[in-house]
Amino acid sequence: MPKEMLPVVDRPLIQYAVDEAREAGIEQFIFVTSRGKSLIEDHFDHAFELEEAMARRGKSLSPLDGTRPSPGDITIVRQQEPLGLGHAVWCARRLVGDEPFAVLLPDDLMVGEPGCLKQMVEAYHDLGGNLICTEEVAADQTHKYGILTPGAQAGPITEVKGLVEKPAADVAPSRLAIIGRYILQPEVMDVLGSQEEGAGGEIQLTDALARMIGQQPFHGVTFAGTRYDCGDKSGFVTATLALALGRPDIAPAVRAFLAAA
Repeated sequence: MPKEMLPVVDRPLIQYAVDEAREAGIEQFIFVTSRGKSLIEDHFDHAFELEEAMARRGKSLSPLDGTRPSPGDITIVRQQEPLGLGHAVWCARRLVGDEPFAVLLPDDLMVGEPGCLKQMVEAYHDLGGNLICTEEVAADQTHKYGILTPGAQAGPITEVKGLVEKPAADVAPSRLAIIGRYILQPEVMDVLGSQEEGAGGEIQLTDALARMIGQQPFHGVTFAGTRYDCGDKSGFVTATLALALGRPDIAPAVRAFLAAA
């Protein structure tokens, strides 16, 4: 199963990301997929048999609303080689065209009001340029993230002076890490087209963004909410428990189970 389809309570991670993007005003979606990820396409398709069966039984179809986009709202692009996030973004270059665009990584489940991308869009209206979501991480975790060289700070906004991909703790310029939400200018596609392989032998988006610093406004936005790293087993379990405990329909049963464990 693709990790994007792992369910947290009763929705897959990809659905949480799409719902977050819709809240922020996003209407057109590009899914960059690869072999073995056809379940993502199927999830957002119309399941006529299921809908007909639910209607016959008098059940509401509203739970399916988020999975039934209008024709043309979703486009699928294949990443035919596993060459990293930067390459995945570059694969969508012809569809993105000359418009600013957002990138959401579903394994970072962001929970807050308003949602993470909406917070970033509100900042974008004031700042323009390129925006990345940021979070302070422990020193022994910097080797897992792109890390900022921070400039001026004002509330949740940090000017980006530099970016380093997955530095060791003793050379990291800060503990402010890039989290899986971006609002980017289309010029990044040209930079990615000439980007050499970086950490892990992959085309790193962080490396391409670092080359753009100084050419356009560039800021980090610290998310006012909670991030769950669902690419990590403990993070996935934590997210499931936290969201289940926030659901009135199932929270009592979950609390009873935890109390007895």
